[in-house]
Amino acid sequence: QVLLRESGGGLVQPGGSLRLSCVASESLENIYAMNWYRQPPGKQREHVAGITNGGITNYAHAVEGRFTISRDSGQSTPPLRAVNLQMNDLNPDDTAVYYCNAWQGGVPYWGQGTQVTISS
Repeated sequence: QVLLRESGGGLVQPGGSLRLSCVASESLENIYAMNWYRQPPGKQREHVAGITNGGITNYAHAVEGRFTISRDSGQSTPPLRAVNLQMNDLNPDDTAVYYCNAWQGGVPYWGQGTQVTISS
């Protein structure tokens, strides 16, 4: 069963934009935070951005000012279930597999990942 489903990855030129989406299965109840992580080629997975069910956001320094995490427009109130990651001014260093993550009851859940490639 796929508990977190990501979409929106692809190939874009430097300076371009992409929007990633993540939707949690209804079997995941009472999610209190959702995050995006990424794993660049040959590197470890790293945190990119996160949002709590109260709307508090945080970002990695490398993406601050360029990326925005938000609830899906149809999920304006708790429970947290769907988030988007708007990525602007992309550069080759943003190339990675992007993973959605959700925390429920102290347990992390992961999506299967979506590839984002920045190349001219």
